[in-house]
Amino acid sequence: MKIFLFISALFISCVMMSQSTAGITGISDTGYNVQAEFRKTVKSFPGISIAEEISSDAISAEKNITYCNIGSRKLALDVFQPIRKTGKTSKCIIMIHGGGWRSGNRTLHYPLAQKLATMGYVCVTPEYRLSTEALYPAAVHDLKAVVRWVRRNATTYRIDTNAVIVAGHSAGGELAAFLGATNGMALFEGGNCHIGVWSKVNAVIDIDGILAFMHPESGEGDDSKRISAATNWFGYSKTENPAVWNEASPLTHVGKYTVPVLFMNSSVDRMHAGQNDFIKVLDKYNIDAEVKTFKGAPHSFLLFHPWFDTTIAYIDTFIKRVTPDHKEPKSK
Repeated sequence: MKIFLFISALFISCVMMSQSTAGITGISDTGYNVQAEFRKTVKSFPGISIAEEISSDAISAEKNITYCNIGSRKLALDVFQPIRKTGKTSKCIIMIHGGGWRSGNRTLHYPLAQKLATMGYVCVTPEYRLSTEALYPAAVHDLKAVVRWVRRNATTYRIDTNAVIVAGHSAGGELAAFLGATNGMALFEGGNCHIGVWSKVNAVIDIDGILAFMHPESGEGDDSKRISAATNWFGYSKTENPAVWNEASPLTHVGKYTVPVLFMNSSVDRMHAGQNDFIKVLDKYNIDAEVKTFKGAPHSFLLFHPWFDTTIAYIDTFIKRVTPDHKEPKSK
């Protein structure tokens, strides 16, 4: 028995020692950005244009708000909100950027957040620790802290706490789906910032984000030519630690406590790995699931016209449908 325990402990130790931190460079990866995506995408879609930031007297912006301190690291977010003349609350959208859990930044979705703010939403664009800085599940812990920050500051920003929506694109879509599938699961809360505040989200918008890493439809994990984005994020290849690849998959956790989900799909099928299986579980529990497909569109369609305005319209319609308006308390 002792020999068996020793061998088991040795095996576990070897597996844990195989985790690679080579991807933690401490240097920001700027490869995923609007201009680079435009140069790549315009070759196949010559009629596109970048969705630019807007300036409007109807909204205000508060940028570089520290939502969490992790040692000396200050994690920041921005808030775009409508300028309201009454105490009316607004639904809140937390917009998570993509970039393979390694690149991208929160400015990618400023145009989206600004436009939605003109329509009455409070929009939050957070940063989170990428794989150049910290491995999974750091990003999950950071984004759970963002949700807690939103709820803690709901009065300040006049947020309807029955309508906290998390949205994301690509890796951000996967993370948004993960947050929606793990509502109430203490395992994924982390120990950083606003502990004791509820991290529940009320709806999810997954824009081209995968639902399962260990899935026949997934393109993640091919390290033959270069280290894949997910391998960098986990610090393990699929074969080295399949358990963590499964744990990080929203499909693993979807169930009766998952919230309504809107999926917005490009023409890149591998970005939707596990989506059909995810929807089957939602259907089992009569949870709202909707799919909008942009036929022929590239992966980063929401950054460009002609897809930007339709993206906005789908988001607005979905949120209004799954998060009913709440009556404001009467003024005394």
